[in-house]
Amino acid sequence: MIHQITGLLGNISPEQYSKKLDIFKGSTLGQHFRHILDFYLVLLKYHSSGLVDYTLRERDLELETNPQYAMKTFEKVLSEVELLDEQTLLKVKADLLYVAEGERPLIPTSIGRELMYAYEHAVHHLAIIRIGIENAFPDLEIAKEVGIAPATIKYRTNLEN
Repeated sequence: MIHQITGLLGNISPEQYSKKLDIFKGSTLGQHFRHILDFYLVLLKYHSSGLVDYTLRERDLELETNPQYAMKTFEKVLSEVELLDEQTLLKVKADLLYVAEGERPLIPTSIGRELMYAYEHAVHHLAIIRIGIENAFPDLEIAKEVGIAPATIKYRTNLEN
């Protein structure tokens, strides 16, 4: 997934990356890439404590405006993720309420499960990014698998055969 992302980032200019898009109601491609990164960065920062809280995202604004910085950050994330033990148990502090007050449950999980969550989350945001690129920058090349889940690619391949 991260190789897909860094390949795509290498083709996006800083202007395209940070342009507010009508189809995104004023959001940018960079904001979606930053949002993908946030989940990996929180997991990497807090996993050793045994408790992950995705509301603690730092939302680094340079990740939203600088595709080269984002690419380097994704590459760093990949090198750090490869060192994690997927079997390590931890808890996620769930944020299920739309109000500030209220108890947030602790959900048992593992690093492997949270990496799957970050991966699936990235696939969905890449689908949104694809829509933005195809709408605003139709000449920008995108690999055909970007924003499509592996199971969907396999299913479509089986239909064609």
